[in-house]
Amino acid sequence: MKRITKWGQLYKTRNDSESSSVLENFNGKLPMLPLEVLEEILLNVHPHQVVCVCRLVCHEWKEVVDSDSLWRERCRREGYQTHDATKLPEDWRLFYFLCKKRRNLIKNPGAEDKFNGWQIMKNGGDQWNIESGDLNNTATKYFVTSYATCMKSQLIDLEEEGYRPSLMDAFQPAIVISDWYAPRWDCGSEYEICVELLNQKKKPIRKFSPDAVIFQQWNDQKWNQMNVVPSGVLEIAPKDEPDLWRSTIIFVRSWQIFFFFPMMSNKEALSLKMTHVFKNYGPGVRYIRFIHGGKDTQFWAGWYGIRVTNSSVEICPSVDR
Repeated sequence: MKRITKWGQLYKTRNDSESSSVLENFNGKLPMLPLEVLEEILLNVHPHQVVCVCRLVCHEWKEVVDSDSLWRERCRREGYQTHDATKLPEDWRLFYFLCKKRRNLIKNPGAEDKFNGWQIMKNGGDQWNIESGDLNNTATKYFVTSYATCMKSQLIDLEEEGYRPSLMDAFQPAIVISDWYAPRWDCGSEYEICVELLNQKKKPIRKFSPDAVIFQQWNDQKWNQMNVVPSGVLEIAPKDEPDLWRSTIIFVRSWQIFFFFPMMSNKEALSLKMTHVFKNYGPGVRYIRFIHGGKDTQFWAGWYGIRVTNSSVEICPSVDR
């Protein structure tokens, strides 16, 4: 069997005579297909082949490949949609590929592989440790800090992860950062995070570095609630304790947040999620540096400091945020 390629079309023939007949009868034009049939064919071809091969076949195919309807239908079939149905993508093809590529770029976010993937920057006190346990159903393992500052980091190479410079510069997709952290009930602790968008020379272009979050040791004194939080979003997730929402006091002083949980016992767990989204950060972003950590504030030997897990860095369609 021979395969003959001409004008992007593949013909399979049984023998040389049939092959010659096909060539003689081929007039250099592809048969016209109904639009619905052509679109259905393209929907069943690998998306990269659609863009890199099928789009080059002829002018008519190029128009279909470039159409919003093709990629909108592809998104529908594969379950990609915006969180807000009233906000539709300006470019459905870009939206599709960003959704398809979306994943956590942090390696070993939940201590499943010990400290592999992480660079230890500070290892104070009794150093970093890993513990097991149910942290509000968000993880079964987490990193734990000690009585002196413990910090660790990861450097993400965006091009190595498949995000070409032309994509990052032209479209500047949203970069979503999140991190789960939790204090012990019986010991005060401090949490820190810093995320930098870096250029080719690894110099910062944009930076997210909120003030440290301070958790006091058990405390039942009352504070006035102030609606001030640092840059980013804090999501408080008590475990099976809806009344804890009403008892949680947030007090801000000197740009630090203090949390008090008068209803918590030593058997209850509380975890928080820090989230930040980089948008309109300009051209030149090639790397992302993620740094986090903390310590306990009682200077107790062992591992009584802040606990962190499930760190995440994702490249997302901006309309999806």
